[in-house]
Amino acid sequence: MSTISLYDYDGICRMDFGALVCGVDEAGRGPLAGPVVAAAVILPPDARFDGLNDSKKLSEKTRRRLFEEITQRALAYRIEAVDADVIDKINILQATLLAMSRAVAALSPQPDLVLVDGNQLPALPDGCTGRKVVKGDATSACIAAASVLAKVSRDAMMGELALKYPGYGFEKHKGYPTRAHYEAIWEKGPSAVHRTSFLKNLEQKHAPKSPTHKQEIGRFGEEAARQALLRDGYTILEQNYRLACGEIDLIAQKDGVIAFVEVKTRTGASREKPIDAVDYRKRQRIVNTAAQYLRSHRGHPVRFDVMEVYVSEREGGLQLLKTRHVKHVFAYDINTMKPIPYV
Repeated sequence: MSTISLYDYDGICRMDFGALVCGVDEAGRGPLAGPVVAAAVILPPDARFDGLNDSKKLSEKTRRRLFEEITQRALAYRIEAVDADVIDKINILQATLLAMSRAVAALSPQPDLVLVDGNQLPALPDGCTGRKVVKGDATSACIAAASVLAKVSRDAMMGELALKYPGYGFEKHKGYPTRAHYEAIWEKGPSAVHRTSFLKNLEQKHAPKSPTHKQEIGRFGEEAARQALLRDGYTILEQNYRLACGEIDLIAQKDGVIAFVEVKTRTGASREKPIDAVDYRKRQRIVNTAAQYLRSHRGHPVRFDVMEVYVSEREGGLQLLKTRHVKHVFAYDINTMKPIPYV
């Protein structure tokens, strides 16, 4: 459906019901975590927005631009969120309708007609007429505008929750059920903003894949490295510290120095030296991740190390042969955030 027809639909509604036509839409019914968000918006009859469409069909940049334009030019708008704990108590459908109802009730002036995306109407204030519009965000300009407000607002909320609950990847998947999200829940457990009613049968449906033999060796090596550092008097600050830009196997501290430790494990069958696997690209990812960590851990000298772990494979399983802690493998330029190999 063309953009012009979005405005034509609303124009017909204004002729039939009055000038104040409100669009209502939601974002976040399907995620495992975070709130469901609803927006209600009344647009001026002559308002036109370049590229306005269903928010799911728009780029993030376009959504943000439209968000600013819509909120500046709307006659009235309201954004309401219902949190995960309420979703668990009353179910996602009722939580969505509740958010929609609150958004419409808070509008001033009150609309003559409320166009709601989907096949359910929320409770509306006295005097408000409601109309269900299936695929409304591709039919009505007001609903499309509401979909943009709801989507952008919820994405921003999930970005804030990513800072409060790191390690789940909220900033990337926005709480939706991706494989990485499920594995984070398995590793860390649900957070306070996860919808527990959405996590039923998680073990049966979304158990992480069994580790490969290579992964088993890697995990064995990381644990051996951790134990070696502990024996040497280090405090382990983080293990498998993950961000979007990369991962650091171990973050340890001793004598006030923070060491970012890459663990490389090799069996007797491997000819490559473990330290040789930490190439420039790997070092760059480590530096980028370390820089993010240091934002909240300022004032400490830092070091980039490699822990080499050698193991043998026998009938009884893996056996540790030796570990070697290589310190100061590389430095980094604080201005360019690029690794500088030691000579």
